[in-house]
Amino acid sequence: MKIMQVLLTLVLTSFFFFPFYPTFLSTVNTKMMLAAMGGILLLMKLARNRSAQIDEDIFSVSLWAALVSLASLISMVLNNTPDDSYLGYVVSMWVWLAAAYFVVNAIKFTHGTVTVEKVCVYLISVGVLQCFLAIAIDAIPVVKTVVDSVLNGEGFMGKNENRLYGLGCALDVAGTRFSALLVMIAFLLPKAAHKENGGFYIALLLAAFCVITCIGSVIGRTTLVGVGLSLVYLFYTCYFKRNISEEARIKLIRWVVGGMCVGIVVAVGLYNFSPQWQSYFRFGFEGFFSLAETGRWEVRSNNQLVNQFIFPENTWTWLVGDGHMAPTTIDPYYTGEVWKGFYKGTDVGYSRFLFYFGLMGLITFSLFFVKVCQVCVSKFKPYRDMFIIFLLINFIVWLKVSTDIFLVFAPFLCLAALANEEDKELAVS
Repeated sequence: MKIMQVLLTLVLTSFFFFPFYPTFLSTVNTKMMLAAMGGILLLMKLARNRSAQIDEDIFSVSLWAALVSLASLISMVLNNTPDDSYLGYVVSMWVWLAAAYFVVNAIKFTHGTVTVEKVCVYLISVGVLQCFLAIAIDAIPVVKTVVDSVLNGEGFMGKNENRLYGLGCALDVAGTRFSALLVMIAFLLPKAAHKENGGFYIALLLAAFCVITCIGSVIGRTTLVGVGLSLVYLFYTCYFKRNISEEARIKLIRWVVGGMCVGIVVAVGLYNFSPQWQSYFRFGFEGFFSLAETGRWEVRSNNQLVNQFIFPENTWTWLVGDGHMAPTTIDPYYTGEVWKGFYKGTDVGYSRFLFYFGLMGLITFSLFFVKVCQVCVSKFKPYRDMFIIFLLINFIVWLKVSTDIFLVFAPFLCLAALANEEDKELAVS
């Protein structure tokens, strides 16, 4: 029964972290389903406690999200456009929170307690399983048929991109989330090194790190952002951080160096003995192969990215945008062929935000994430560095795409709110 509970919780976590639209319900994705259940659960708890109070930090974060929606509305009104891409951002934020709330409660139900580390372990486990599933989909036709029969839509899922994809896991969106998972692993490793018998746990974390690095980079090369930041953090921890004992430091260095060596040996073996894996690695680490073979760092997508750094040409657009962001420029009277490319031909996050709601919206949106990070840091001070690196990932990824990383913060916001609920229950009892 315990194993079944854990497996079900893993499935729910995956439905939250890598949501998708099922073929049998094409207008509702798995995140929305979980949000509905999370909302019902929250209402039941509020009724049981005879209180309608919302957590103070959640309320403050919601206000910042509402300001993002307001910036969208102002741009739409001033520019007379119907593009409401971020008009409902505050609603989207609450959907993510409600779904995360249900998942956090599921983890608590399964294990009796829920902590930051347990949430991280579940998210990391889901990331590893998605990587294995992506390989299985590409290598086993039956698995691909089954997964494709469940997934609705094609482009986002990587089907038309000739790329690896999992269940709701594909392209740069997956790469951004994999980056956060790698940072979680880098943060859990020093904690595992302090445990007296933590060798097996460290080995599992390092194995997860290697799997997500290798396969995750093939699914979405944005994963390399997380690889770089997590390795920098590990180096800093091993050689400069003071709140780690000398014994744990030596243990961590040995395991990390040994794990990386084993990972490299396995990767080299797969590259030399499997043409398919050779193809995977040459795509996922294209820049490194280019550097080794030509002496220049060249990646096709990066070359395209350079040409997409486009900025407004007038003061008005710099300040409030021109109200366009959606891939298709909406015109209710247009009857011709619909163009499905990105507005202004750019997918760069900063450029798209500037064109949509200008510096007004971009600064508000950035401060929203700063506020989210600040709340998480204040509630979980020992994990301060981890949340700050999440924030850094968000701003780095905006150099490439306009996706955000709020869903990574969402479970921890809910975890803090859940702790407040338990305190109130104790006070009532």
